[in-house]
Amino acid sequence: MEVGGQWPCWRITLSLLLCFGNVVSAQIKYIVPEEVKEGSVVGNIAKDLSLDISTLAHRRFRIVSGPEEALFQVNQNNGELHVSKRIDREKLCDANTVCSISLKCVVEDPLEVHYIEVEITDVNDNPPIFPRSEQQFEIAEHTLLGTRFQVQTARDPDLGINSVRHYKLSQNELFDIDVRERHETKIPFLVLKKALDRERQSKHILTLTATDGGSPPKSGSLKISVIVLDINDNRPVFGRDSYSATILENAPLGTVVITINATDLDDGVNGEIEYSLGENMDGKIHDLFTLDKKTGELQVKGKIDFEETGVFKLDVQASDKGQPPLIAEAELNIKVTDINDNAPEIEITSLSSVVSENANPGTAIALISVSDKDSGVNGKIICTLTENMPFELKPSFRENMYSLVTKGRLDREAKSVYEITVTALDLGQPPLSSCKVLNIQVSDVNDNSPEFSQNSFELYLSENNVLGASIFSVSAFDRDLNENAAIAYNLHQGDLTFLNINSETGIIYALKSFDYETTKTFHFQVFASDSGSPSLSSNVTVNVFILDQNDNVPVILYPVSANGSAEGVEEIPRNVNAGHLVTKVRAYDADIGYNGWLLFSLQEVSEHSLFALDRYTGQIRTLRSFTETDEAQHKLVILVKDNGNVSLSATATVIVKVVEPKEAFAASDVKNAEKDEEENNVTFYLIITLGSVSVLFVISIIVLIVMQCSKSTDYSSKYLQDTNYDGTLCHSIQYRSGDKRYMLVGPRMSIGSTIAPGSNRNTLVIPDRRRRDSGEVRLAH
Repeated sequence: MEVGGQWPCWRITLSLLLCFGNVVSAQIKYIVPEEVKEGSVVGNIAKDLSLDISTLAHRRFRIVSGPEEALFQVNQNNGELHVSKRIDREKLCDANTVCSISLKCVVEDPLEVHYIEVEITDVNDNPPIFPRSEQQFEIAEHTLLGTRFQVQTARDPDLGINSVRHYKLSQNELFDIDVRERHETKIPFLVLKKALDRERQSKHILTLTATDGGSPPKSGSLKISVIVLDINDNRPVFGRDSYSATILENAPLGTVVITINATDLDDGVNGEIEYSLGENMDGKIHDLFTLDKKTGELQVKGKIDFEETGVFKLDVQASDKGQPPLIAEAELNIKVTDINDNAPEIEITSLSSVVSENANPGTAIALISVSDKDSGVNGKIICTLTENMPFELKPSFRENMYSLVTKGRLDREAKSVYEITVTALDLGQPPLSSCKVLNIQVSDVNDNSPEFSQNSFELYLSENNVLGASIFSVSAFDRDLNENAAIAYNLHQGDLTFLNINSETGIIYALKSFDYETTKTFHFQVFASDSGSPSLSSNVTVNVFILDQNDNVPVILYPVSANGSAEGVEEIPRNVNAGHLVTKVRAYDADIGYNGWLLFSLQEVSEHSLFALDRYTGQIRTLRSFTETDEAQHKLVILVKDNGNVSLSATATVIVKVVEPKEAFAASDVKNAEKDEEENNVTFYLIITLGSVSVLFVISIIVLIVMQCSKSTDYSSKYLQDTNYDGTLCHSIQYRSGDKRYMLVGPRMSIGSTIAPGSNRNTLVIPDRRRRDSGEVRLAH
């Protein structure tokens, strides 16, 4: 768009606005010619950016960066950018085609950064100038027609059409001017068009005029003196028309850049060659390089800086010592190789040192710009942050401009302070770097629920516990701070009938005494809540297993007399052999495990050599055959004892009567019938018992599954009904099948037992220490 005013050629371009978090950036471009009057208005920045002019002073509208000499200033009252000093484009940008100045403007509340680019255009304010006002040529009289002699090139600091466009030689008959373009520079050559005659005229004075293309045009002139010499018919010849060399910047003084060489076919002084630098060069080249006139070595004379000049173009000459001397010319291009001698620079425009841990990803924290004075690869910068940080550098539309933003959710509990190192590394060899450290503090929010050390707890509690005593304690921790981490404990309302908890310490108290035979396991839930706003909570399940104590005395099932006492009478024939089964004492214990494991022993016996008692099965057998001298009646007292820490026991008395075989046969028939009936009854009851237990077990499992599926979502603890065996006959029923002996037990296995393959988990295989008859059902421990 065009901006009217004093300079109608000035233009402004407004770039697309970009946002980095809360930072707004924009770029404007103005075009202004050099040599404008101081105080001239370049443009109205506030108007072009649609800023409120009345707030500029309050928002500290200012230029924060630009050239060392402040060429421009901004007016905070009206937002105008005006020229504050004389602008010389040639001094500012040398021979660069495009001359632009970058300015950075800042306004605050809120922070906005705007980039202003001012392009300085050229005006025809410099005339062409020759390096020297006079140039002399010594030309032999027999020089061939068409021979060219290079003349000094006029220099015009202006660009484009304002630079040198034409050369014109004063009117004469002997010489003409030929202009050739080399390296975008017009180089004049004096061309001999008519043979010289020293005898007629030994000296010719010519004037060469250089004119630029400006309006109006400017010009400069050179006086050319031609001295006609006697013939020297061979001129020096270079090995090539042009030479190329490369040199590192900051090369030490005296470094040999290249050695040039020329030859001359003449003899004597006409063949002796001296080397020199051409006259048609910038004066700085003579300050930086020197050419040995005898050896042709070009050496470094001054400091070579790539950042000032990347390529040097030299003209070298080889002249013999003939009369007149002949000169050969060659072109020498010296390319300066940049070395990485400038470290990157980091600038922080703004910084926020505290960020909330619930800040959204992409929240801007700082605006960072980097720069490097080197060029090419040495000036390319990679900007990085400390690894494994929840922050990232978001590049701007402008190169080497970044926003430091959050790239993920912050967690103060994981890390509360971040020390971020911003590193700017160039790609030079070796690379140079610089860094700045930013300290970012993360503020806390209540985003963590209290946590228990385990997902669930298991409490093993002995039955018959003391009322009101503490049975367990839980502890939770909260990774937040202050009130967000203050924890209170409580139980579900339904659990308060038999439990209590200290809300501050988490210690749990029992309000009832538990009995293993009625309750074997239950669970409850403990809730932990913090004091944040809103409050966060969590819960944990405590599974309680009641441990059995030996609080049940063994009960004798057989023998039992009519009056209920543990006493019975057995009759056996006198002629039985050793090993005859007299009877079997049956008992059970309501406890389980060792507390319910019963052992049988003889406490009292009239004849120790006649009877033996199996300590595990309770079977009484004869040790030998009876003799005539053995008594007819024997009293056996059997002690039934469990294996609890404090053992409990019961006794049974068996009276064994030895009768004659005939009497025994008669009694045996009756007794066998009774015994068969008794065995059948026991078997029948055992089957009923086993069936009942199995049905009860299946029903309990189904009830548990239904309760789990229908559990309420409030995680309140429920008092579970006992699903295990309750210490009745099932704890001591043993039976055989084939070579294996089985025992039905409660929820825990007896030591020394193994689970029978294919059985349910309440059936154990008992190691058989003696050979027993297959299929026999026994009631023992």
